[in-house]
Amino acid sequence: MKKTIFLLWIVPLLFSCGSKKQEATTSVHPEWVYDATIYEVNTRQFTPEGTFNAFTAHLPRLKELGVDLLWFMPVQPIGEKDRKGTLGSYYSIRNYTEINPEFGTMDDFITVVKEAHGMGMKVILDWVPNHTSRDHKWITEHSDWYKRDSLGNPVIMYDWTDIAPLDYGKNEMRKAMIDAMAFWVREADIDGFRRCDVAYEVPIDFWETAKDSLITLKPDIFMLAEAEKPELNESIFDAYYAWDLHHKMNMVAQGKENVDSLRLSLKRMNERFSSHAIPMYFTSNHDENSWNGCRTHLYASRHALDIQRTGGRIKPQAAVL
Repeated sequence: MKKTIFLLWIVPLLFSCGSKKQEATTSVHPEWVYDATIYEVNTRQFTPEGTFNAFTAHLPRLKELGVDLLWFMPVQPIGEKDRKGTLGSYYSIRNYTEINPEFGTMDDFITVVKEAHGMGMKVILDWVPNHTSRDHKWITEHSDWYKRDSLGNPVIMYDWTDIAPLDYGKNEMRKAMIDAMAFWVREADIDGFRRCDVAYEVPIDFWETAKDSLITLKPDIFMLAEAEKPELNESIFDAYYAWDLHHKMNMVAQGKENVDSLRLSLKRMNERFSSHAIPMYFTSNHDENSWNGCRTHLYASRHALDIQRTGGRIKPQAAVL
């Protein structure tokens, strides 16, 4: 049975900017980022087999649909300790440089990347820098790399009881994290990191160092933050999640706000962000689907493939009219 995968669009903000925006330092983004269609890949659910090899067979179909960029949700092993549910969360990572065995092998993933590149598509990997699983090897090997409570246990953020937050005050940990990111660029030839998980929880100076290191390996590396925080897009991240506009679109579709709220949302984005920051507009993603269910979305996520065939790329002006 065909599973639901979410389709996202990424386009430049095409509005006139005030003098403050015109004075902003220009950031150079990879040329292929502008107007790229991004497809979120949930390996476990994409095929009945839930493997990289089974997914590879679908690459020609995705290419024909107009997909430019494949975004893989985390492909690393999932923690066992305090696991949520029977399958666990992709975002509770037990080892940053290994492959989840249920998906296949590292060679299988590298094959996917090579095949996608051969068809002119890019591949980016979801990255989780804020925390690890509670049974990651760092917990015992480098216990001081974690934020701990008064009893010495890893602190719990929100209701994320299956993860352990990292302490970015530790320089050795920062280096290890950057080394892990570089591993995937070197070994698998990925083209960037997307949805850098809760990027706003990680110090900006870490991201600056990480970006400097990664562009030495791949000059056109693509970085997208799971955040809507202007300072992250000054010189580090190429794009950001347009959460506010997404929520406004849903509220208009549900009759809770009028269409003018879309214009105001776009105006806020234009005022808050530098002229070179690229907003990523999206119909849905796995988080929104989990929190709100696809019935609340402006576009039903289970029909995402049909949207791509008929809707093309979204342009901001369409939302203003």
